[in-house]
Amino acid sequence: MNVAAPAPPAPAPERQRAAGLLLHVSSLPSRGPIGDLGPAAHALIDWLAASGLSRWQILPLGPTGFGNSPYGAHSSFAGNPLLVSGETLSSESLRSRDDSAPSKPESAVDFVAASAEKEQLHRWVGATFAAQAPRELSLQWKAFRDDPEVRAWLEDWALYAALKWKYSGRSWLDWDVELRDRKPRALESARRELAAEIEFRAFEQFLFFHQWWSLRAAAEKRGIRLIGDLPIYPALDSADVWVHRDLFDLARDGRPRAVAGVPPDYFSATGQLWGNPLYRWDRLAARGFDWWVERVRWQLRLFHELRLDHFRGFVGYWRVPAKAPTAARGRWQPGPGEALFTALRRALGALPLLAEDLGEIDEPVHALRRKIGLPGMRVLLFGFAAEDSLHAPHRHTPDSVVYTGTHDNDTCRGWLATAPEDARHRAFTYLGANEESFPWAMVRAAMTSAAALAIVPLQDLLGLGPEARMNTPAHETGNWAWRVRTDQVPASLPSRLRDLIAATARRPPQPVA
Repeated sequence: MNVAAPAPPAPAPERQRAAGLLLHVSSLPSRGPIGDLGPAAHALIDWLAASGLSRWQILPLGPTGFGNSPYGAHSSFAGNPLLVSGETLSSESLRSRDDSAPSKPESAVDFVAASAEKEQLHRWVGATFAAQAPRELSLQWKAFRDDPEVRAWLEDWALYAALKWKYSGRSWLDWDVELRDRKPRALESARRELAAEIEFRAFEQFLFFHQWWSLRAAAEKRGIRLIGDLPIYPALDSADVWVHRDLFDLARDGRPRAVAGVPPDYFSATGQLWGNPLYRWDRLAARGFDWWVERVRWQLRLFHELRLDHFRGFVGYWRVPAKAPTAARGRWQPGPGEALFTALRRALGALPLLAEDLGEIDEPVHALRRKIGLPGMRVLLFGFAAEDSLHAPHRHTPDSVVYTGTHDNDTCRGWLATAPEDARHRAFTYLGANEESFPWAMVRAAMTSAAALAIVPLQDLLGLGPEARMNTPAHETGNWAWRVRTDQVPASLPSRLRDLIAATARRPPQPVA
């Protein structure tokens, strides 16, 4: 499999009814402490095709930081080395025959064990690569390094990652001042001192993207389109912010003057205080939004479509004073609006984007989404909170994507256990369901919706409870660790899904390639 990045995708085809699965790579039942890009991921591609599902939606793939959140990655461009498959490295003769076999899958992600295991393995592979790698892989490593779109971010990422290693994981804000402020002499000195570590961090990215593009090619052969997820903001402790400080609203020492969040909502009475730095949209506009163009361009080399997180922030964003204890004290500020999407379309052509238009949404948000032609989101678990909710199935429109729930919701069964009695009654009445049948009734409601695309988390297809929840917003711990076990997936499920997909006219399209 050639590791060179594929050409940018052709314009997205006209939308037709389709169905897909929401499942992050880390949740796969791969061997070892975390799901990865190896055999279990390729097996899922086959399972999706057998089930009639033609989309696989994945959470952000960047290297995770504090809290292990995919939405708090250290880079908007780099891949997460924890997702590199040791089994695949073995199959490509990149592991010693004396290496112990990967451990059995755990019931939950063990991020500490995964970090230690993967780094040790990758360092061994990197140290022996020149001597043992097949010639084809060696040529692909060179092609990866020479790819102009890779070079645009790889050197900065590798230096940042090497410095984080030197500083024992501390944020760039706590590095020596001259490195924090990217003084040229300090950077050059660091490049000389850390040359071997910089090379290793670049090599880890090669391992990740070599496996990722192999998975993408396998998906295309089976007619599966991959949907990525693009957070609106990078993390403060990221290569993006360290390298491009001028694009963010930061003080002279690099710390934010104000941070991102959302006002009080369904998930939290005090709002959500994300803590991400805010953009200087005026400076980005003056540069033609070049950083955003390159960010989206790269993501569309990885995925066929992108979910654009927190779409309302492009119309107006919630600005919270940096020292505020909660997000409740924030204020709305104008975002870049249509100008950003005009720049993206001018540079990239058709935009296969899905707008995450949840939260406090007003008419200007709907107007922008409609004007630039992006489908919005409907979440069935929100549809029964009040009568005639916009998220109830009878309110759905073809220019939308319907979910039973998202990574931020409890599972359908988990929601049922804590929902107010009036919401439960409304849901049972609407769906003709009871407690036992509720999860599948929600799946059926998503598939019968007028929305062109229906996406269902695997947890809801399996009817799992709150123990399978992926994330609880405004909670810093206990998130992102859920993994599926193979014994939880009934052998009859693909046939059941195929019948439902056929009955609701969501048959998969022809293969992408």
